Amino acid sequence: MTAVSRATWQIHFCVVLWGFTAILGKLISLGTLALVWWRIVLVAGALVLVPRFWRGLKALPPRMIATYAGIGMVVALHWLAFYGSIRLANASVAATCLALSPVFLAFIEPFLVGRRFDTRELLFGVAAIPGVALVVGGTPTTMRMGIAVGVLGALLVAIFASLNKRFIGQSDALTVTGLEMGAGLLLLTVIAAVFSPETVFVLPSTHDATLLVVLAMGCTLLPFAMSLAALRHVSAFSATIALNMEPIYAIVMAIVLLGEQRELSPSFYLGVAIVLAAVFLHPWLVRPPTSAAAIVDRPDPDKIG
Repeated sequence: MTAVSRATWQIHFCVVLWGFTAILGKLISLGTLALVWWRIVLVAGALVLVPRFWRGLKALPPRMIATYAGIGMVVALHWLAFYGSIRLANASVAATCLALSPVFLAFIEPFLVGRRFDTRELLFGVAAIPGVALVVGGTPTTMRMGIAVGVLGALLVAIFASLNKRFIGQSDALTVTGLEMGAGLLLLTVIAAVFSPETVFVLPSTHDATLLVVLAMGCTLLPFAMSLAALRHVSAFSATIALNMEPIYAIVMAIVLLGEQRELSPSFYLGVAIVLAAVFLHPWLVRPPTSAAAIVDRPDPDKIG
């Protein structure tokens, strides 16, 4: 097996692991704030034990530390919205809403990164609208708040992804991740201390603790490290196509493991198909010509946030 083939399989394996985050979020009995707080505690705790994190931190100017800290707080709010969507609806709905993040990204990235707006991306965003309408119409009215919170989570993904792209520069990706997790933990600790200390700052049950470790280590740190290594050998375009599979994996696993198809109508899945078709069309629509792709489509692994 060639290095490129191995890296491609690694990327898909990482995406499958990320797809499990929605399933684990459904299976863990903790409240949304407690779940996210414990996840970040475990991830940040593991990262601060890595010497590379501290070496990278010493090399960062204070302004960039503050910038990454701000981005990390947006990440933490996204996780709150994502798991809140699972609680208010289900894993399939939350994963579908997450698939809308590239739609938001097409509009937000030009403003935050400073590049010119591409009219092709406007068509991409419009193409997803019928799918969104079908998704909303195909869910019980009791899940509509979950959809709204999930869409907010997708918007936050677009914001922090654009900011990471703008500010990552030559900063070490692991150091940036540790900083963002630490800042997110600080924000959530303040929120928990004010609103829900009695439910967050308590040890989870053995069942929840086991799933939290799987979520933090198996679905966060492990795929982060594997994807970072794999991106040395695959193009950004190929990685984007693979990453767009995450909602599909999550929805399929929700059907198989949780039986969520009984809660949703066929129009929901038709809407999902339209949204995902638009999402998959996007990288093909905006892909640079073949001659240019050979130059610009190979990512720098140190720029992956």
